[in-house]
Amino acid sequence: MPDEQIDNLFRQPVCWLMDNGPEDDIAISSRIRLARNLSGEPFPIRSDDATLGGIRDSMFSALGKVDSMKDSNTSVFRVDELSELDRRFLLERHLISREFLNPRHGSGLVTNREQGAFVMINEEDHLRLQVLAPGFQLNEIWQQINRLDDELSVQLPFAFDKTFGYLTSCPTNLGTGMRASVMLHLPGLVLTNQIQAVVQGVNKLGLAVRGFYGEGSQTLGNLYQISNQSTLGESEDQIIRRLSTVISQIIAHEKKARALLLANRQCYLMNHIGRAYGLLKHSYIITGDESLNCLSALRLGVDLNMFQSVNIHTVNELFLLVQAAHLQKYEGHELNQENRDVVRAALLRKFLQE
Repeated sequence: MPDEQIDNLFRQPVCWLMDNGPEDDIAISSRIRLARNLSGEPFPIRSDDATLGGIRDSMFSALGKVDSMKDSNTSVFRVDELSELDRRFLLERHLISREFLNPRHGSGLVTNREQGAFVMINEEDHLRLQVLAPGFQLNEIWQQINRLDDELSVQLPFAFDKTFGYLTSCPTNLGTGMRASVMLHLPGLVLTNQIQAVVQGVNKLGLAVRGFYGEGSQTLGNLYQISNQSTLGESEDQIIRRLSTVISQIIAHEKKARALLLANRQCYLMNHIGRAYGLLKHSYIITGDESLNCLSALRLGVDLNMFQSVNIHTVNELFLLVQAAHLQKYEGHELNQENRDVVRAALLRKFLQE
């Protein structure tokens, strides 16, 4: 059954990557996560296996009664019972955290069919509610996840303190328990050597800059996640408003950088994009990191209307398919690294020559 559900997820388009959204030439996706714990229960790190298993079952039951999660196409996983390949697949889909690659007993995941609303169970906290959407739309997904939180709070007694707010395993999540982020594609700022100044400026404003898979991950494909760091002392609306202001400024800087490249360094820009396209279309061996960086350049070219034969949805799909677990799901069996590099190149040639 888990294998069948994973295969169904693989065949299902990812709404936050394949659908259109505001400013989606630069803002790939918006995400909000809420950390919640059950009152009277020890945090997952202090719980025994029997307690964690019982919490997971009660969470599965509660989520099955929530409007956005009781669809017949909702997928439910006991993450600790999945194979390593399946867990890596879920990570690449941004449905689980890196911590779930080595899950504790009682870990779980519930996701809707579109993979835009999902819940991790017994990760660092009892519940990690998450909503993802394409483009730059933090206010919209805040309304969605707030409704999910309200529905669950009717059924579950969340740990809350009048002084500290929602109680969490990590003190940095105290208060709202909210982590809001936007994934931005910033090749213009990278090519004009402005990205370090932007990152430093964002950090000085009390925001975090992370890589493709969030905390602890490296930057690949010129993709940067910008998120709030503090959750205590600000309301959810204040966090979203402050983050949105900074994101809007970064998007404006990226647009200006792209315009400067077109106006003053067009030959350099076209050479950068053309070389990347050539590698993607004609390579017979290509690594995951190299393919993501080349796809970043190709996506920039598509956004700048340099390609008539390649659409943005194909490029977005390839951002997922070239990753190791997706590649093996695409092939239908496990591959060693050398074979993955060969199969990845063949997949890219096929998609870009259709």
